[in-house]
Amino acid sequence: MQEQKIRVRFAPSPTGPLHIGGVRTALYNYLFAGKHNGDFILRIEDTDLARYIKGAESYIIEALKWCGITWNEGPGSGGNYEPYRQSERKEIYEKFISILLEKGHAYYAFDTPAEIEAMRNKIESENLGNPQYESVTRKFMCNSLTLSPAETEQRIKSGKPYVIRALIPGNEQVHFSDIIRGKLKVNTLTLDDKVLLKADGLPTYHLANVVDDHLMKISHVIRGEEWLPSTPLHVLLYRFFGWEKQMPEFAHLPLILKPDGKGKLSKRDGERLGFPVYPLMWKDPETGEVSNGYRESGYFPEAFVNTLTLLGWNPGTEQEMFSIDQLMQEFSLENVGKAGARFNPDKAKWFNHQYLLKKSSRDIAKEFIKIVRKKNHDVSYDKLTEIVALVKDRVNFVHEMWDQAFFFFEPPKTFNEKTLKKKWKEKTPEILDKVLEILSGIEPFNAPEISKVLNDFMQRYDVSAAILMTGLRICLVGDAKGPDIKEIMAILGREEVIKRIEFALKTIK
Repeated sequence: MQEQKIRVRFAPSPTGPLHIGGVRTALYNYLFAGKHNGDFILRIEDTDLARYIKGAESYIIEALKWCGITWNEGPGSGGNYEPYRQSERKEIYEKFISILLEKGHAYYAFDTPAEIEAMRNKIESENLGNPQYESVTRKFMCNSLTLSPAETEQRIKSGKPYVIRALIPGNEQVHFSDIIRGKLKVNTLTLDDKVLLKADGLPTYHLANVVDDHLMKISHVIRGEEWLPSTPLHVLLYRFFGWEKQMPEFAHLPLILKPDGKGKLSKRDGERLGFPVYPLMWKDPETGEVSNGYRESGYFPEAFVNTLTLLGWNPGTEQEMFSIDQLMQEFSLENVGKAGARFNPDKAKWFNHQYLLKKSSRDIAKEFIKIVRKKNHDVSYDKLTEIVALVKDRVNFVHEMWDQAFFFFEPPKTFNEKTLKKKWKEKTPEILDKVLEILSGIEPFNAPEISKVLNDFMQRYDVSAAILMTGLRICLVGDAKGPDIKEIMAILGREEVIKRIEFALKTIK
């Protein structure tokens, strides 16, 4: 018997920006498909018209592409199971809802929202159990189980609004396996008769995802833990349709938790603690509110992906840095944990720092030059590459480089008062005057030669490095900070170094 090909899907709803938890779900599906030489499908679940937000679908697609997550089938890419937007598959769902009605596994419900609310209030006030539409309460509601066939038909023909609900059997055990969580069972008495087809004629997630997963030959459903309570209903739907043997394997991923581990990570947590929870910046089309993204915050996509992969998955080794190809080789659902994964924003920055160090200084210079030009400075790539090489180990992001390198482009006009009081000694001006005399003789004017001459100078005049090097640093930078002073001097060049020292000696009193 031929083994079924691995086919997985990521099925987001365009109801807002993609949370990093959604990105991780897509990533795990992508890695799993890649490892097993399978197919990764992108399917847009856009049947919830009330919550649909314009621009959300294009945001999802752009975010996945930025992360380097590509799909074999999906909107814009085609495939054997088109269309891949559920809003375009209405006729398909109508066919399968008819099958459920004919087999007695679904029924029409004509209850108004007010009637349903009254039912729930009654159950709560009388402490009768779960306030839901289920095997007991449905007997007292307005549906095709309590109405005669003629009354049901008349209501449908007259245009009365209705939904179609799943007929959940009473007091049965639903058994299913989860690759991450093992064998599970749920009693149907705890389940409600979920709506399968809404009053607008579009299916809910429960019907659409089961039908589409079956028709698209999905082998594994890898999704967030929040869908675990819905899985018993989905298992029942596979049984109702007679698809038990083709049912996919399930794997429900752990939650991504707040940094303190107390609850699911939310947009508010990011705003409160100062880090993004979305891959890209998102502007709410209704309110105009802007939420920051990892891309706009300066993260490299590889660092972002590496960070997300380790939120829930453990490679079983001490290794932390993985290329996407390495992740595909190493990834397994068996090494995904059940417990929620605590998000650590400092660790995310650490990953970005590691990827920044791995990149060539010239490649980083291509990004940094945009910032330099915005500051109205021009510089050659060769010189900027030297500057980047000096400061990149001091930053987590390219945009932080300006604070570490501004003095290469702008000579100090003022000098840090606290530093002067602490570091500028009485002998400093005299020593720097003598240094000015020897600068013209340094040839070539590079870091090794500057170092040699300054060392000779300190020995000859019995000057400590603390006084000389700090004095030079204050003159050239305006403060006692920055990379190796000899490297700074070499990049600035002889004329600029002399000019800055002379200015400092005239200005500092």
